[in-house]
Amino acid sequence: MEEMGRALLCSPFFSTICLGANALLLGGSDPQKERHLPGIAAGETTATLAYAEKNNRMDAEGVEATYARSGAGYVLSGSKSYVLDGHTADLLIVAARSKNSKGADAVSLFLVPGDAEGLKRAWLPTMDQTRRLASVELRDLLVPPDALLGEEGQGWELCERTLDLARIALAAEQVGAAEMCLDMSVDYAKVRQQFGRPIGSFQAIKHKCADMLMMVESARSAAFYASALAGQGEPDLQEAASSAKVFCSDTFFHCAAENIQIHGGIGFTWEHAAHMYFKRAKATEDLFGAPSFHRERFAKRMGL
Repeated sequence: MEEMGRALLCSPFFSTICLGANALLLGGSDPQKERHLPGIAAGETTATLAYAEKNNRMDAEGVEATYARSGAGYVLSGSKSYVLDGHTADLLIVAARSKNSKGADAVSLFLVPGDAEGLKRAWLPTMDQTRRLASVELRDLLVPPDALLGEEGQGWELCERTLDLARIALAAEQVGAAEMCLDMSVDYAKVRQQFGRPIGSFQAIKHKCADMLMMVESARSAAFYASALAGQGEPDLQEAASSAKVFCSDTFFHCAAENIQIHGGIGFTWEHAAHMYFKRAKATEDLFGAPSFHRERFAKRMGL
């Protein structure tokens, strides 16, 4: 994931593996796994998780799309926003709640083929050109009974677990991108001459690079710790995921901004890559919950 972050990889890997495949592995039945996972592993099928809506809430009450039982299965209605690669995914895992319901225990997840009748998708122009988001409309979309992922009413618990794993993967990606910003800054500081000497010889630039290095290594530790807990299935995963998401988001944004400053005028141009990292930093800061959300979530989990 770090290498993907360094390269600002433009690929549906994250949405397919970190969201789609993880949701299937966590909640899918054996037939569902056999039907979809081989295609994902072979690179023939892309998938994503459609949970967010225009209200941009990160709790179960943010799910306003609905489902209703019918003789042939379930009918889904509503819309989703900010769906990673949602405009091209072959399989969408959609969060919806039973009609006229409230609470997390009314949310379920459904497998929706990308070519399903009643599904309308559109690409959303965003700040970050390297990661595509989409809006999705569910127009009385009918899915069969076996499209239900996991147990009915347990969708939000499954969704939260999937999102925590995705947050940890995103944190690792942010570490790689932040380190790339540091490397770009150091390389440029060695060759850019001012007052007859490389700008890297000035104490102010040295301090900036040293601070960036300290933040990158600390962020890497946070991401590694959260990854270790995810691999062991520890109950403290939520705290670790939120902690890693906050620190790695702050680190990436700081390093991306400092990279532009150290590059000076050329760093502000469209022709230089620095602005791409800055835009990715800002976009990933809000993806899967802004730092303010995760700080509050962490505090609640700690009983503060």
